Parts: sequence; structure tokens; C-alpha cells
Amino acid sequence: MDPLVGAIDQGTSSTRFLVFNAKTAELITHHQVEINQSFPKEGWVEEDPREIIQSVYECMEKTCEKLCQRHIDVGNIKAVGVTNQRETTLVWDKDTGEPLYNAIVWLDLRTQSTVERLINKAPDKNKNLLRHKTGLPISTYFSAVKLRWLLDNVDTVQQAALSGRAVFGTVDSWIIWCLTGGRNGGIHCTDVSNASRTMLFNIHTMDWDHELCSYFDIPMELLPKVKSSSEIYGWMKTTSLEGVPISGCLGDQSAALVGQMCFEDGQTKNTYGTGCFMLRNTGQRPVMSDHGLLTTVAYKLGRDQPPCYALEGSVAIAGAAVRWLKDNMGIVQSSAEIEKLAASAGTSYGCYFVPAFSGLYAPYWEPSARGIICGLTQFTNKSHLAFAALEAVCFQTREIVDAMNKDSGAPLVQLQVDGGMTANRLLMQLQADILGVSVVKPSMSETTALGAAMAAGSAEGVNVWTLSPGDLPHMTSDKYEPQINCDESEFRFARWKKAVQRSMNWETTEPGCSDNGLEKVNKGIPWGVSPLPPPPTRVDP
Repeated sequence: MDPLVGAIDQGTSSTRFLVFNAKTAELITHHQVEINQSFPKEGWVEEDPREIIQSVYECMEKTCEKLCQRHIDVGNIKAVGVTNQRETTLVWDKDTGEPLYNAIVWLDLRTQSTVERLINKAPDKNKNLLRHKTGLPISTYFSAVKLRWLLDNVDTVQQAALSGRAVFGTVDSWIIWCLTGGRNGGIHCTDVSNASRTMLFNIHTMDWDHELCSYFDIPMELLPKVKSSSEIYGWMKTTSLEGVPISGCLGDQSAALVGQMCFEDGQTKNTYGTGCFMLRNTGQRPVMSDHGLLTTVAYKLGRDQPPCYALEGSVAIAGAAVRWLKDNMGIVQSSAEIEKLAASAGTSYGCYFVPAFSGLYAPYWEPSARGIICGLTQFTNKSHLAFAALEAVCFQTREIVDAMNKDSGAPLVQLQVDGGMTANRLLMQLQADILGVSVVKPSMSETTALGAAMAAGSAEGVNVWTLSPGDLPHMTSDKYEPQINCDESEFRFARWKKAVQRSMNWETTEPGCSDNGLEKVNKGIPWGVSPLPPPPTRVDP
């Protein structure tokens, strides 16, 4: 049989292990486990690191069982890649292997007061002070402020850091460390795509930056070693795949860019998941945005290969808006129902939904924004709200495209899409209508995991996957073309932008200006008094 490559895809809401044929890119089999999120306070989002790694073990074992049931030898798996939710921040004890606090998820807002303190000490209170090195604004989104919060608020993290036992990592680092031995010699590393989302990494020198670490007062000994996105980091020390190299690592959006085979300057993909993330490949030059986008390291496919950069537009709430309609409002019983419900209306009937549950990300970077639904009349019903929720995803994407067109100086002519929400055909048609360009969806939807597998299989020492242009697998796809006239699209988009302005400056951290008893959350928990999670159960990774 052709060689196989596995991919761990650890996302915000689930973990999956997928196995691909290295010659054809065919998905052979996979297994998925849902991940629980906890919301201890308004704006706080956490996950249990123990649950994350246990879900990885379970997915790998179940997938291997499925291979055996199909009489496929798991020994054909020649490498494993990792792709992960980015910016989510973990700190653990390298001596015991135990997490020192729950993982703080990327869209968590608890660090708003920390961000304000950092911005206030910058000259002219400039939130873009570090952009020339990081490509990022100072925001609650990125890992450095989450790590700063943990060091300031959690006694066990403070004590472990002082005694040299604490180590920091994003989810990829935690997974690789556990799978390569954990406290018994586990490899503490990350790749350039994940490192570039911390605000501690210089995207020009491609390494941790002393000045940035000093600005956030982060001890550099906590940080993982930065490696390329495609090389052997270590070998599996557990599960049925013991001895298999882990040789690929990419943040989820970079993995999707690779999986969509967007290797040329200007090629653009958008991933529709919990959030919405658009990346445009800018080649070997980092393009600094003047219109609210991020400059990020897309990938570095080999130790001796040059880094590739991307412009990125990040939307915090996309699929999460549909989940909110289901879980919080009871408007639908399952996420799959949203397409049928929205289609029954065929319009939002003037209703606009701005799902700024975690503030607004690109191009605004406005943490004070909050979600609003406006334009309601007595005629408005749940089908109009469902349609407005889908339109909100498309409008947010349109804002990103407009910013990218301005920064790059070249208009987008085609958008490649992936992610769970792309199964919604109405959403894809709405996206083409609102953008006025073709939207292309590959028939194989697992592009994020595929990207991780491609990076792992092509690594030096593995060499079972070829990334040269002539050898890339051909993917069939569905194409959606715009079906409404430009004037109608522009009118609806203008109304959306008016709604966005209404959502701005809703929250404040000024004393006495918060209501509903949320002053402590809105202003930030005073340093040193944050409650700890329950004592962790001992796990030997």
C-alpha cells in the first residue's frame, strides 16, 4: 500500500486524527472527539489541557482501530503532523507533567485590562507599537497577554516560573511535548507559524525577541524552541504509533493555506469555523497592513527553506454565531438546520446581526464592541434572524477582502474556502454575492488536516510526500458565482457597516460605567486574586 501520513487536528471545539494517502491525498479514515469549553466569567473561555491531550490519544487509538478493521497496517503511517487552534495559551510543570491552569482560549477577553495597561505605557498609547517586529497590534487575541495574565494572577504559575519548573506553549507545544515523552524527555518546541502569533516572536529574525519579552516581562526560559513547519521534532513515545516521527506543525490557518495549495503570491483562502480566518499569501516578503490586517508567518517548509508570509484577517465569531442561535436562543436544534431555516425566508428583511461577542477583530480591533441585532420589526421572525446570522459571516469576510485589496494593491479575483461552515450552500452563495467574485470549495473539505499531513510527509528524513508544483494532487471543487447585481450587494453591505458602528464602544472599563454587576469582569480581575481551577488530576503523558 502507498505510505500513509497522520494529522492531529486540534481545534477549538473538537480534536480529530485523520490519515491520508501520501501519494493521492485521499482521506482514508478519521475519528473525532468533541472538546468542552468552560465560561467561568463573562468573556472568559477556558479548556482543560488534560482533556485536550486525552482527546488526542483517543482519536489516534480509534483511528488505528478503524484502519485495522479495514485490514490496513498502521505501520504504513510514516509520519504525523500537528495542526492546532492558535493563540490558546497553556502553562504546565515540566517536572510533574501537570497543567498549572486551564488553557486560556484565543477568543478569551479577560486580558482587556492587561492590554490597556500595556498600551498606556506605550508612547502615544499606540496599540501598533510592536507591529514593526510582530506584525500584530497589542490585543487580547494573542498569547503574550494571556501568559502575562497567568503570571500576574495565578499563584501556582508564579511559583513554578520562579522555581524554573514552568513552561509555556500554545496547543501544538503541549501536544508534541506530551506525545514525545512528557516529563520523561518530551520535546518542548513550536513552529514559526504558531510562534508568530504570540507577540514575542520577531517575524524578520525568525526567533524570540529579547525586547518584546522585556516589554511583556516574560522570562525567555519559559518559551519553547522555535523550529520550521516541516522537520522531525521527535518520535512518538506512546499510543499504537510509538516510534513514528512527528514531523509537521502548523497553526490551523497556515495548515489550511498549505492544504488549499496556496503557494503562490496572491492566492487567498478563507476558513469558516468557530471564527473566520482569511490568509493571502504574500511570498517571501512580509507586507505590513495599513488597514487593520495582521502580518503573519504562513509557513517555513523545512529548516533550510525561506519563510513565507501572509496577510491575515481574523473574525472572532462566525460558526459560533450559529452555535449561539442553537445553544443560547433555541432557534435551531442543530447547526445543520440553519441553512433550511434561512432559505425559507430568503432574506433578512432588513435585519442585521453583528456578532461582536468577543469585541471586533480585523479590521477594527475594537474590544469594546458587543453583539447587536438591529432593524427589527413586528414582521421579523426566526428565519430572518437565521439569514442575518449567515449574512454576518459574509459581511465580515467582505470587510477583510476590502482591506486586503487595499494593502496588496491587487483585487481578489477568486476566494478558496474551507471549514465546517462551507457545507452550507446558501452561505457559500451569499458569500459569492456579497464579494462579487467566484468562491471555490474543494470537494475534499479536510484541508487543514491535509496541510499538516503535507508538511509532515515532506519533511527531511520522511520524504513520502512531494510538494513540487508538478506533483501536487489535483482537487475537484465546487464553484459559486455571484448571482445578484452589484448595487444590491453594495446597499446591503453599507447597511451592515452602519450596524457595526452601532456596536462600537458598548463596553467600558471606566469606573462606575459598567452595569449588571459586571464591573469586576469588565475592568479585569485585580492582579493576584484570580480563583484557581480545581486541583488537576495527575496524568502521566
